[in-house]
Amino acid sequence: ELLPDPRSLRDMERAASRVIAAVDRNQRIAIFADYDVDGGSSAALMVSWLRALGREPTVYVPDRIDEGYGPNVPAMQALAKAHDLIICVDCGTLSHEPIAATGGTDVVVLDHHLGGETLPEAHAVVNPNRQDEDGALGHLCAAAVVFLMLIEAGRQLREDGRKGPDLLALLDLVALATVADVAPLIGVNRALVRQGLRVMARRERPGLVALADVARMDSAPSAYALGFLLGPRINAGG
Repeated sequence: ELLPDPRSLRDMERAASRVIAAVDRNQRIAIFADYDVDGGSSAALMVSWLRALGREPTVYVPDRIDEGYGPNVPAMQALAKAHDLIICVDCGTLSHEPIAATGGTDVVVLDHHLGGETLPEAHAVVNPNRQDEDGALGHLCAAAVVFLMLIEAGRQLREDGRKGPDLLALLDLVALATVADVAPLIGVNRALVRQGLRVMARRERPGLVALADVARMDSAPSAYALGFLLGPRINAGG
């Protein structure tokens, strides 16, 4: 009941259809992700979904020291030469020059950072904090935006008579990102975290199981565990 209609966000249908087209045409897909928990979780969501459909994307995470936050011109140019579609997660809304430098390679931005007066020349920019959005979903983290895009992609697949991957099994990643990015636990965020903790308790994702064991989590996953045990360990990698 709390889940918003993905199509309430601008560019959503366009973003999802482009991702599906890349899968159907066996195109080369790159994911450009931020180096924090939200970016990493967003990338993991996309990788899990694409692998379930038989595609293996490239994942690019910039170096925090050498490259800084978000897409940069050299990285985007290199990715554009070797890929047909670049998906920027948890970044890209303000990356006018790097996206323009891709030379026509399609770029889909799935982000939540505050947008400027103009948007980059991307194929689609899905962001509840675009200037032309009403801000009703402004509390979503990037992983939640990615999750909504996957819901829309699943809807488009069903309309085409096809079945997409199980999305509920991905909610552990959405919950982790929501808490670690300090998104307020209101509205759909609370529901995403509550359901995601149930998924995480099944211990089906090897990476998170390993982190939980290293952190000596000896009880069922909780919001505290996401924010203070798992989150900092993922951020440390970035």
